[in-house]
Amino acid sequence: MSGLRERQKAMRRQAISQAGVKLFERQGFQSTTIEQIAQEAGVSAPTVFKYFGSKHEILVEMLQEGDARAISDARAHIAEMDDPLDALCYLEKVLVDQALAMMPPAIWRELLLHVLSGGQSGLPDSYKRMNDILRGEIAALLRDLQAAGKLRADLDVDLAAFLLNDYSHLQLLRLTSTEPLDLETHRKQVRLTSGLILHGMAPPRHDEPAKGRPAKGGPR
Repeated sequence: MSGLRERQKAMRRQAISQAGVKLFERQGFQSTTIEQIAQEAGVSAPTVFKYFGSKHEILVEMLQEGDARAISDARAHIAEMDDPLDALCYLEKVLVDQALAMMPPAIWRELLLHVLSGGQSGLPDSYKRMNDILRGEIAALLRDLQAAGKLRADLDVDLAAFLLNDYSHLQLLRLTSTEPLDLETHRKQVRLTSGLILHGMAPPRHDEPAKGRPAKGGPR
């Protein structure tokens, strides 16, 4: 009997979550109320609050699930990549793929505009904790690349993870602001910009050849 009750709870939770996302996409996140979500899911407002503390919690739960899948995918494949640029681009790819699998572009546009405009202070603590966890996972992946000699030994990994996470938010906003989504152009831009971040803007030292040019005295 307890197993049946748990399945029923899980089904009700999923129904509430799906109802919320449906309304967020149709009329916008800010305009959607708990009462409307309850009506769409066929339950009472107190029942919604029993499963989710606020409508933000519906989004956070979905984002956590997508992030977990993306990080697991990245861990399974990045270690095999010799080029750190390939690794960074793959990480961004799986994060975006999972983000779009969990929530439609319209919801991402609204959420990311709020986050990138400095509105994160108004987001619930659960969202901030989720984002901190994601940055920590990105940092752990970068440390693995660093330990394998694919990144500089003196790299500030935590700062790099912070920058990559913010950059990913910005690129996702740009992607979801186009209709239809232009993933091919998005990924080309990500690779160009990630390469700039990875290799830097400083010229090569005198004892190092510029990329694509032979060293002095070397073969022509």
